[in-house]
Amino acid sequence: MPHYEFFCNACKKTFSKILTIPEHDADKIACPHCGSHEVEQSWSAFSAVTSRKSA
Repeated sequence: MPHYEFFCNACKKTFSKILTIPEHDADKIACPHCGSHEVEQSWSAFSAVTSRKSA
């Protein structure tokens, strides 16, 4: 499942959540610190795990 990072405009804290695509698209993400729904998605680093070694 994708890992998303968010910033809360109410309490000014960042947090991360692991969400399914439908959960993310529902757009009802609440801040775990203050419960506000005034959150926006932040850019985050991308990583991938593969089974093959790079040549």
